[in-house]
Amino acid sequence: MQSVIQQKSFQFSLKIIKLYTKLQEHREYVLSRQLLRSGTSIGANVAEATAGQSRRDFLAKMAIASKEARETKYWLQLLDQSDLAPVDVTDELKGVEELIRILTSIVKTTSEQPQLPREISRAQN
Repeated sequence: MQSVIQQKSFQFSLKIIKLYTKLQEHREYVLSRQLLRSGTSIGANVAEATAGQSRRDFLAKMAIASKEARETKYWLQLLDQSDLAPVDVTDELKGVEELIRILTSIVKTTSEQPQLPREISRAQN
């Protein structure tokens, strides 16, 4: 069973792919590729994090997913405030804001938890 962040990041990736297709139809190629790359990378990093070999690996992948979400927000804001293509990105902006909140919480909570004795001995080796 997938976690909430896995489900939401996957659904967000699907929305980004649809938006990318619309942007391509309007001949917007540069920002659309950047958006596709960063927007789908969020879910890919979440998927990698859940298969992480250690807590450190999990935390690193979730932190990358958070950074990709912030980059995606930047590209969406550029699209929203420019006249590059006649698209409405309101839903995508709301979606990425939600992902940023969830990922920030995951990273913060994971960072604050004390290490388990087994993880401490691994870190020292």
